[in-house]
Amino acid sequence: MSANQATLDPNRNPAEFRIGSIIVPLLAIIAGVFMVILDATAMNVALSSLVHDFDAPLSRLQWTVTGYMLAQASVIPLSGWLSDRFGAKRVFLVSVVLFTVGSALCALPNSAEWLILFRVIQGLGGGCVLPVAMAYVYRLSPPEKVGVVMGMMGVPILFAPAIGPVLSGWLVEFHSWRWIFLINIPIGLICLWVGLRRLPKIDKQRVATIDVPGIILGPLAFAALSYGVSEGAHGWSSAKTLTGLIVGGIALILFIFVELRSKTPLLELRVFRSLDFSAGIIVQWIAQFALYGALFLMPQFLQQARGFEPFDTGLTLLPQALASGLMMPIAGMLFDKIGVRWLVVAGLGLVSGALYQYSHVDLTTQRVDLILPLLMCGAGMGMMMMPMNSHLISKAPRDLVSRVTSLTNAMQQVISSLAVATLVTILTSRTATKLTELQSAAGGAGAAAGGGASSAGSAGAGAAAGAAKGTAATPEAQAAFMEAMVHGFRETFHVMIFIAIAGALLGLVLRRGKKPGAQEARDGKGKGEEAVLMHG
Repeated sequence: MSANQATLDPNRNPAEFRIGSIIVPLLAIIAGVFMVILDATAMNVALSSLVHDFDAPLSRLQWTVTGYMLAQASVIPLSGWLSDRFGAKRVFLVSVVLFTVGSALCALPNSAEWLILFRVIQGLGGGCVLPVAMAYVYRLSPPEKVGVVMGMMGVPILFAPAIGPVLSGWLVEFHSWRWIFLINIPIGLICLWVGLRRLPKIDKQRVATIDVPGIILGPLAFAALSYGVSEGAHGWSSAKTLTGLIVGGIALILFIFVELRSKTPLLELRVFRSLDFSAGIIVQWIAQFALYGALFLMPQFLQQARGFEPFDTGLTLLPQALASGLMMPIAGMLFDKIGVRWLVVAGLGLVSGALYQYSHVDLTTQRVDLILPLLMCGAGMGMMMMPMNSHLISKAPRDLVSRVTSLTNAMQQVISSLAVATLVTILTSRTATKLTELQSAAGGAGAAAGGGASSAGSAGAGAAAGAAKGTAATPEAQAAFMEAMVHGFRETFHVMIFIAIAGALLGLVLRRGKKPGAQEARDGKGKGEEAVLMHG
């Protein structure tokens, strides 16, 4: 039988399964996911360079990040329906092509407006890659080997954000910001070439009609909510924040109402009727809040309080990336044997311990002081992240896998924005309060630095904090500002400890449920035929 005619039996004996049999298509999927996530973390490093090159204000260039995020948030809810309607292979490869073309275009412009437009094109392609890839890999795996295979796919999800600042910092500092986008072109072409030749074809699902109200309301709801909570970092009462939250909230309520009444919903919200799924998604949201907080805050501390350059910051955080990458395959094997509960509890326990050590940082903290907590944080992330995703997917009917990955990824987009915005709010508030106390104690000596406190926690705050320190009237004012900032970081890390502990405790309610292999056997071929894989 030729490669083009070969089929993979969904009820094949897991003992006969070898990773080598799917390693080439798996590498194509991993390359696509890595490319998309890497690029999402790169622009923050390049913003200061873009301000100089384009002679444009930071507020305008920030839309290269915001536009990309909103484009992703708008297409993620559509990815499951598109996969069912047109086939996962076709949607994945078209998304990779669109992202690669967008990357090539992003390397060309000489104006901020064109770069923003091309970043939106990038985001439209990148938004479908991760949810489609997760559903793809899940269906590619035998039921009793899901943890191992999903663990391998999870490596780029945590490794890319950690290596992104190192690579992008090096490219911006020693070459050009345009190389941040140019490096995607060969990766995308290789991914496309391998995918066309070796990526298995998953049968399409029967999609009776188009859920027109859902297609309109879903992207609007998640994009508006993502925008509203991200703007909350600059002020929860601002017009932009309130507009995003109100429009997103109304659209979400209407979307839920429409989807629950629709016979062919865009997102299958009825999975929330499963107590196991509902408990799992709540634990995932809390865990993600803690994880994204740790990923966001420590780089900010190193650059703002310790004065590290982006490249040095990336090198400092490298142990975290290595630990998560090494732990993910191990966690995948453990998931297949013991389920998700103790992996989540142990993983968030490690993250809690790391956050406790982070809460003792000061202006003398050195790179070597952070190695142990970074290893703990990375290992904790790797231990629970992909097992949690695998657990949620396993709680849904197999024919709804694409819709479930769309749902979980759409919500993760909002939760990660909410995590950053909330932590920025806490950081800014605690910094300003401490600075006021220090100014009062010093008789107002630090007043000149006070104006920088409100911007100390924003995504682009490195430059703002540096400007505040540089314009402080006296060394005493500079010292007061830095002490207040470090206090703000410590207090924010303290808050995150309790969030991580709460997630660990809630993880105890997670149940493993029935073994997937046994369930598949009971379902028979009628249920399994939707996952038949044919090389195309």
